[in-house]
Amino acid sequence: MNKPANTLMLRFNPASASLRDGLSVALQIGNTLWLANDETTSLERLTIQPAVPGGAVTCDEHHSFPLMKYLRLPIPDADAEIDIEGLAYAADAGYLWVVGSHSLKRKKAQADKSAQKNIKRLSTVEADGNRFLLARLPVVQQNDSYVLADKLDGDGRTAAQLHGNALGNDLTAEIARDDQLRDFLRIPGKDNGFDIEGLAVIGSRLLLGLRGPVLRGWSVLLEIEPEADGDSTDTLVLKKIGPDGRRYRKHFFALNGLGVRDLCSSGDELLILAGPSMDLDGPVTVFRWRGGFAADEEQVVFADQLQRVLEVPFGNGDDHAEGMCLFQSAEEESELLLIVYDAAAQRRKHGDRSVEGDLFTLS
Repeated sequence: MNKPANTLMLRFNPASASLRDGLSVALQIGNTLWLANDETTSLERLTIQPAVPGGAVTCDEHHSFPLMKYLRLPIPDADAEIDIEGLAYAADAGYLWVVGSHSLKRKKAQADKSAQKNIKRLSTVEADGNRFLLARLPVVQQNDSYVLADKLDGDGRTAAQLHGNALGNDLTAEIARDDQLRDFLRIPGKDNGFDIEGLAVIGSRLLLGLRGPVLRGWSVLLEIEPEADGDSTDTLVLKKIGPDGRRYRKHFFALNGLGVRDLCSSGDELLILAGPSMDLDGPVTVFRWRGGFAADEEQVVFADQLQRVLEVPFGNGDDHAEGMCLFQSAEEESELLLIVYDAAAQRRKHGDRSVEGDLFTLS
């Protein structure tokens, strides 16, 4: 396992302290760090503070952005989770992209229930309509920080989302016609079913990393290009970019049988946080691919084309690496890699509202 070069202390408001227990994404924009808990319907912004020599970097001044304020959620209820699993910033366009898992879920067995009740629970598969979210939000610099907006009259940027409802969206409708992937739409994410857990911006296109399905050890990335639906300012559709008029491309990566847990990109370089597709603790590896995505080609990337960058620590029933982003503080010359964790171990928690993320040196 690689040891972190430093820690990043994330400090939330007292009323929102529970957010620290389920962090699923991380993204730096300027002096702000954007996070989400996968059981909420909001994005969280923290401000990166000047580093103390020899000490942890601190992020505080927590501000929450409820997505219902900017988008149309199929279930407009703050308790109806989006299962946010991907954030990416298109700096040139000024948009923050957000994606839900698009996955089904199976009920958990509970120790206080009878065997027959638990068998029934394990037979119950549900869809949370808000999980079928793919959207963009304008990002605005305000004084020394950044905020979200739903519409900007000055430059015409607007919040917009892929057309969908509580049962799916235009992306799942496309996947439902795919001979290779369609059957996995009916399988819960934690059963190796269809489950988005990673998002990166490549020019005008998006890469969606799939935790599942993993097909004979091969992980899947989907490439899409959302655009405005005609004259609509708040609805997106998918352009036809794939073979045979498909509205997506498929790319396959040999990640030692692991699925994608997050993505981040810098130029032609793609970093992949890979972990188990099923409900397991580890292993967790960061891979680097320097191949670059050609304009009109689907990719099959073998293991010898990938560099193993990090072996990320994981716990026993806790410390599941879920979110990853490139990170740089004003005091650091080199770029670091930030990892945040779902089910954070108790040792990471400080006081009643803070939690540690890890900063790794990229080799």
